[in-house]
Amino acid sequence: MTISLSVLASASWAAGEHDGSHSDASNADVDRTISFEAGDMWFDPEDIQVTAGETIQFEIINNGNLEHEFVIGDKAAQEEHRIMMQEMSGGHGDAHGGHGGHNMAEGEHGGQMPSITIGAGETKTLVWTAPSNVESLEYACNIPGHYESGMYGDINF
Repeated sequence: MTISLSVLASASWAAGEHDGSHSDASNADVDRTISFEAGDMWFDPEDIQVTAGETIQFEIINNGNLEHEFVIGDKAAQEEHRIMMQEMSGGHGDAHGGHGGHNMAEGEHGGQMPSITIGAGETKTLVWTAPSNVESLEYACNIPGHYESGMYGDINF
């Protein structure tokens, strides 16, 4: 598999304190918790404001009927990931057959973009430290068809 340099470059700062697990930080290390609701093709809130260096625990509740992912990265990295997800699904829209095989949600994708996968009815957390060298990032679900239906939002600094 070929990974573009833009994904690798953006990943180094988007990953924050990623060391293979997104929940290693203790509650004392977390500056604040932001709760998200994931429905069928939407996130609430639709955008957030963060401060560089702030450690945030995202709590994502999937109230929808579909599996979703929550991925943090810049627009170029999100687009690269969407293309990979589309190719893995064989171009079959919301087919999840290829999705589970990429293991990005388990931190086995080289720590390139912080992410978790949330099954229908599940609640999961992701701990992330905001980088200091960017003005904005996105959070998104890149399962085929989900981003295009509105499952993304802005992280503003």
